[in-house]
Amino acid sequence: MKEEVERFLKEKFSHFLDAPEETVSNVPVIYIKAEGVVPVLTALKNDPTLHYNFLNDLTAVDWLGKKEPRFEVNYLLRSANKSSSRIRIKVRLEEGEAVPSVTNVFKGADWPEREVYDLFGISFIGHPNLDRILMPDNFQGHPLRKDFPLEGFGQDYLIEDLLHIHVNEDIVQEGGK
Repeated sequence: MKEEVERFLKEKFSHFLDAPEETVSNVPVIYIKAEGVVPVLTALKNDPTLHYNFLNDLTAVDWLGKKEPRFEVNYLLRSANKSSSRIRIKVRLEEGEAVPSVTNVFKGADWPEREVYDLFGISFIGHPNLDRILMPDNFQGHPLRKDFPLEGFGQDYLIEDLLHIHVNEDIVQEGGK
């Protein structure tokens, strides 16, 4: 299956393919450049023979100190045509680089892109609502980055905000007393 997808991508999108890397996986892995994410995923989804029409997962990896560039965004696609065959598309990113959003290709990418943004600090260009999804809006940092301190940044400000919110909610519920 990997050979079929690679042949398809080489014919149509060779300029978006990135250097392959030896990986040990039961799922074929193809590396592409960030600017190719939308056209490549769109083509894989819409091609009648490949038909990778389901975004099974979207996540990221922080390789701090192990590989360069530091980050990888991973897209796991599933095909309806090929007895549920899967393929992983990986995009390498340097610190501070962004990747185009695929929410126009897969509506289900909305929350996973927000999660990657929230926990890794990777931005998705063109995302309709790139806000935190798990951590409070005023949370400092991105907790799944390898350089995030285990003890956090002294998150006392979060507790104070929560106490303030709950005290105000209690006053409103008691009729403003």
